[in-house]
Amino acid sequence: MITYVFIALFIGLIAYFVYFQLEIADDFINNSHNARLSSFTESVVRGSILTADGDVLAETVTDSEGNETRYYPYKNLFAHVVGYSTMGTAGLEDSENYHLLSSHVNFVEKAVSDVTEEKTPGDNVVTTLDYDMQYAAYNSLGGENGAVIAIEVDTGKVLCMVSKPDYDPNNLEENWESIVEDANSESVLYNRATLGKYPPGSTFKILTALEYIREHPNDYEDYSYYCSGSISDGVNSLSCYDGEVHGTVNLEDSFAESCNTSFANIGLSLNLTKYKKTCEELLFNNSLPTNDFSAGTSSFSLDSSSGTSVIMATAIGQGETLVSPLHMAMIISAIANDGVLMEPYLVDHIENANGDVVSEESPTKYGSLMTSEESSILKQYMSSVVQSGTGTKLKDLSYDAYGKTGTAEYSDSGDSHAWFVGFAHQEGKSDIAIAVVVEGAGLGSSYAVPIAKDVFNAYYN
Repeated sequence: MITYVFIALFIGLIAYFVYFQLEIADDFINNSHNARLSSFTESVVRGSILTADGDVLAETVTDSEGNETRYYPYKNLFAHVVGYSTMGTAGLEDSENYHLLSSHVNFVEKAVSDVTEEKTPGDNVVTTLDYDMQYAAYNSLGGENGAVIAIEVDTGKVLCMVSKPDYDPNNLEENWESIVEDANSESVLYNRATLGKYPPGSTFKILTALEYIREHPNDYEDYSYYCSGSISDGVNSLSCYDGEVHGTVNLEDSFAESCNTSFANIGLSLNLTKYKKTCEELLFNNSLPTNDFSAGTSSFSLDSSSGTSVIMATAIGQGETLVSPLHMAMIISAIANDGVLMEPYLVDHIENANGDVVSEESPTKYGSLMTSEESSILKQYMSSVVQSGTGTKLKDLSYDAYGKTGTAEYSDSGDSHAWFVGFAHQEGKSDIAIAVVVEGAGLGSSYAVPIAKDVFNAYYN
């Protein structure tokens, strides 16, 4: 009996060893708490980080005396997504630390380096990032704070990721003291695209509409409501933007015109348990499946004990609901991809200093967030937003655009963030999903839509 136990333990140990080597060895070695990583710098020159087209985003420059400096040619442009490797690590400099400090040059080159006591060049990380889209997003956001993220829907490749306020990683070390002493230092270093948590405003009507369709699969097209400009539960009232009266609207009209009172009415009719279940199926209150970067968790707290005023507010994207731009882009990506979500990722492949591929990433299917029939309905509604609703600035272009605007209030004085989430389609190219949030700007149709347009143009034109 004891012999069998030892055999079982031995087999288990071997199985775990194989699993460790194949699945988690890199993550374990790349852990920021692993002191061995710092020793790699003694024999390896940190590799470069590149765009998908080969533009250098980060590289190590060595002077005549052998002093190494990490250099970021585009300064603030890729600050949050690329990150930094001084004063700690962040962004890709952190998540790809192990690969950047590994060297896969050939045996002869390594042997020569050993004899001459010179460092070997580290591997390069080739990302999925598109320079033109990144520049368009960064430039269009301008001096406003906020975030922009775009994803290729059929693969999950992250094509651009911008967060403001930002910083120049070239000057981070010399400015570090002033940054950490500044009360807003976290704001500067914080990647709003992946970690930011915002009230979603009317972009959340996508989820409310989906839940209504799920509860009324055979008669959702019969929905009708008369909008008088406001709705009340007897104690609290809620209005459409600027008190606009939309008149009689169906579900598609309510969506396209972003009618608050109609969606508040819909919210009051929903089964709250099912509503929460749908939101959690679309990854609220769950960790987001991302391949090689960290992401925040969005929150949805409505339940059967919630009062009518909270229900009405939640149904239009206010209340206590919070979401990241990344999360909204993922939801849109699934809608554009017939309900199927591909896991977002930033690293396309690792190559050695000679350009030979060491390892490659491949698209990973997370699963279906909704049926293809449900995604088709939402696509139609999002098309109506562009054709006749609040997103007409994206109408009649070289590509077909779909989307939802949002104006998300975050203070008692009515201050609001501008949102746009959507995707675009053009024959011969991949569909691109996008999420834009402009902090404190106001109307999504006025401030967020033009940014999305600039990013789409950079890709399709």
